[in-house]
Amino acid sequence: MLSAGLQPPAVRHLLPCAEPFAWQPLFRALAAHAVPGLEGTGHDDGGAWVRRLVSGPAGPALVRVRFGRPGIVEAELTLAPGTPEDAVPGQEAAVLAAVRRWLDLDADPAQIDPFLAGFDLLAPLVAANPGLRVPGSVDGFETAVQTILGQQVSLAAARTFGSRLVASFGGAELHGFRAFPSAGQLAAVGPTALQAQVRITHSRARTIISLAEAVAGGLALDAATEPLATRAALLALPGIGPWTADYLAVRVFGDRDAYPADDLVLKRALGVTTARAARDLSEPWRPWRAYALFHLWTGAAY
Repeated sequence: MLSAGLQPPAVRHLLPCAEPFAWQPLFRALAAHAVPGLEGTGHDDGGAWVRRLVSGPAGPALVRVRFGRPGIVEAELTLAPGTPEDAVPGQEAAVLAAVRRWLDLDADPAQIDPFLAGFDLLAPLVAANPGLRVPGSVDGFETAVQTILGQQVSLAAARTFGSRLVASFGGAELHGFRAFPSAGQLAAVGPTALQAQVRITHSRARTIISLAEAVAGGLALDAATEPLATRAALLALPGIGPWTADYLAVRVFGDRDAYPADDLVLKRALGVTTARAARDLSEPWRPWRAYALFHLWTGAAY
C-alpha cells in the first residue's frame, strides 16, 4: 500500500493520438470552462496543461495533461496516498482511459476532416484547425451539473457557481483540488441548501437535485449509455430541455452526430435565427455533426 504519510510519485504516461491534432482550440475550450478548486490550467515552454482529479476504481487520482508535442499528450498521474499496490495497474488504466475519452484522442481526423472539408461553409474552419477534437468528460454527472449551472448565464458566472458548489459539497482536498460530489451526496443536500450555498435560483437548484436523484437511482451518464433512452430520461426532468440533453449527448455520451441546434452561438455562426434552420443546414454533415458544431463554436468563441 502507498504510504498515507508520503506524497506518492507522479508517473508520466505518453498518450498517442492520430495527427493532425489541433490541441490549441481544445485547450482553450477546456480552460474557458475550468472551475476553480476543481481544475487548473496554464502554459509552459510552448505548450499548455490542464490539472484536475479524475476518479478511478480506487478513488481519485491527480492528473496533469500537457499539450504541445506532435501526436502525443503527456499525462502525469499521482495516485492518492493509501492506494493498495495491487490496485495501481487497474487504477492507472481506468484513469488513462477516461483521459483519452475526455480529450477525444481516439478520433480519426483522416476520416472526419476530408468529409467536413467537402462543405463550403466548413472547409475554411477545417483548414484553420485540422484534427480538431471534441472535448468530452471525465465525469458525466459533473458535466451535467456544470451544464445546468451554465444555462443562460456567462461562462464566468457558471465557473463561479461551480466553484461554490465544489467548495461547499466536494470531497476532501487532495493535491490542492477537490473531487466533485457524487450524485448521492448531492441528492442528500436538497434544493434549499444547494440554493443557499451556491447562490442560484430555487428552480435551478431543484433541477440539479432532481438530476442527482435520478443518477443516484440508476440513470447512467457515460459513454456506454443508450443515447435516445437517456435523452428521453433527461428531458423528463424539470428544467432540462433539448439544448442541455443534446449538449450532454456530445460531451458525455460521445455521440458524434449529436447537435444542439438551438444553441445561440451556433445559430449566429450559421447566420440563422431558428433551431429548425440550424438543423436543416446540418443534415448533410451527418454522421459528424458534433465535429462541425465544434468547428463553428471554435471559429466563433474559442
